[in-house]
Amino acid sequence: MADSFDDFLPEALRFRSPAPLIDIGANLTHESFNRDLEAVLQRARAANVTKLIVTGTDLEHAEQAVELARRYPGLYATAGVHPHDASHWNASMARDMAALHKEPEVVAVGECGLDFNRNFSSPQAQERAFEAQLGLAAESGLPLFLHERDAGKRMQQMLHAWRDDISQAVVHCFTADRATLYGYLDLDLHIGLTGWLCDERRGHHLRELVGAIPLERLMLETDCPYLLPRNLPAKLKGRRHEPALLPWIGREIAHWHGIGEARLAEATTATATAFFRLPHTDSEGLQHG
Repeated sequence: MADSFDDFLPEALRFRSPAPLIDIGANLTHESFNRDLEAVLQRARAANVTKLIVTGTDLEHAEQAVELARRYPGLYATAGVHPHDASHWNASMARDMAALHKEPEVVAVGECGLDFNRNFSSPQAQERAFEAQLGLAAESGLPLFLHERDAGKRMQQMLHAWRDDISQAVVHCFTADRATLYGYLDLDLHIGLTGWLCDERRGHHLRELVGAIPLERLMLETDCPYLLPRNLPAKLKGRRHEPALLPWIGREIAHWHGIGEARLAEATTATATAFFRLPHTDSEGLQHG
């Protein structure tokens, strides 16, 4: 039986942002959301997370993301092929992706990029698929939703070659070092931060970098169901991350940025609204079920 809207999150994890938030990276097509998606969206709304960008990481999940965006007001989709799946890229997929990019629910090309950490697809296959998707972004005029791991130098080289042809790009779930961050900012890119910053084992270095990211370049995301913050004040059964916990990430980032929660929420929401060209009115946000 699915958990109800009210009883899934412990009281200590029922956060509410002082200003509306946008989660720019929610993997809501993941099977863990199949049983209670409407309750997940209700909890997000209760937390004042008013819009969600549903990540499409391959053709199947991009199509599912578009369907969710059609069904639920306040949801939008990205459409791309993750570097892990780059070996599957072919001409047919390129045509299908180009068609998806014409759908009004799709607000970015991606998730695409380079991942030389795990190399589930070869670096050569990753670069080929990424180059093709840079071309699709230039053709469609849509912004890019980027993934990069241990490939900052090569990513910057490829983006530099295309920078005059693409509109905007966000490096989602940024986890790299200061030099890589500055390289992306020099390319006039946006940066997405997640609960990785809340991980004292792996994300501690990000706390010193937060203040270097201008607010007009910064956006927030959960990357749910992954990257559950490790420093939450209570245990979460199942350990599945969800958008309702985004205010906790915002609180942490605001602290390390040296500003108030409300200011961070207002700034990052304004940045995401402009970047993804979303409606400005809250009437276009998540609705109560």
